[in-house]
Amino acid sequence: MSKKYKFADNDKIYFVSFAVTNWIDLFIRNEYKEEILNSIQYCQANKDMGLYGWCIMTSHVHLIIGTKENPLQNIMRDLKRHTSEALHRSIQNNPTESRREWMLWMMERAAKRNSNTAKFQLWQPESHPIQLINNKMAHQKLDYIHYNPVEAGFVTKVEEWKYSSAIDYYGGKGLLEIIKPDTLITYGIQ
Repeated sequence: MSKKYKFADNDKIYFVSFAVTNWIDLFIRNEYKEEILNSIQYCQANKDMGLYGWCIMTSHVHLIIGTKENPLQNIMRDLKRHTSEALHRSIQNNPTESRREWMLWMMERAAKRNSNTAKFQLWQPESHPIQLINNKMAHQKLDYIHYNPVEAGFVTKVEEWKYSSAIDYYGGKGLLEIIKPDTLITYGIQ
């Protein structure tokens, strides 16, 4: 297991971010975002991942996650491994991907600089999990991830970004099932 994943207490909630190698804007195509959504749903259904907030940007993903049983470092390892392989296949097999050769070359180049990677590296190795020790910190991270698309100029209101949990906090229904932050206390956050 990679030493990059430092989840000190499995009973807590964590903010994690992970980026495509070289900050490639991979997620400008909906089919690639769908791969991420499907993998998150799989982890929710089969790996005991609780999802409190999320946002897919063009080159990176933000999650606020927790679990009751399955170690978070295992969930993140599996999520990144699966999405890496699935996205790599999608890029290779996408006949309309004009950046295909360049992106594959960048991923192969990144793998050559990383002794832990074989042929390609889709994700940067770090995810820097941050334990959310109280509700104030959890709400700050939720605001941060929800305002990311506004700061980038993609939308003017947080609830307009389809690929985030913001709509769930504004009375709508988003693409993924989330646990509202008022239940964070069940995971030991005071």
